[in-house]
Amino acid sequence: MVDKISPEARSRNMSAIRSTHTKIEDKVSRELWNRGIRFRRNVKKLKGKPDIAIKKYKIAIFIDSCFWHSCPEHGHIPKSNTDFWIEKLNRNKQRDISTTQYYRDIGWNVLRIWEHQIKNDFDGTIASIVEFITTVINFCKQSEK
Repeated sequence: MVDKISPEARSRNMSAIRSTHTKIEDKVSRELWNRGIRFRRNVKKLKGKPDIAIKKYKIAIFIDSCFWHSCPEHGHIPKSNTDFWIEKLNRNKQRDISTTQYYRDIGWNVLRIWEHQIKNDFDGTIASIVEFITTVINFCKQSEK
């Protein structure tokens, strides 16, 4: 299938897509902050720039978009330039696996959340993120004693 817009227009559209401070990331961050959880966002010095990071407790949380990270439920390959997109999205998937493994190997606690989880059940997803964070923090505090 041929693209309906020019390559220049497509390039402009794609370059406008943000990798950090997305609406969904902002919404999750705002809610966690309102619940008293303190963290840093998109820490450049950390591999893969986790969307939410709490270095003190070695917590890295990634919010993965369904398209860019090839969600098994909602991910899809665009109809034009399919070879490029297959390669691109597979690289993204492999990078996600490698980044998660890197953090686990160095003793970090990693949580990956799909975009659709947040959209379908915001309160439930926030509750599971808060539970994950508090469990890790409580475990760390118990280990210190």
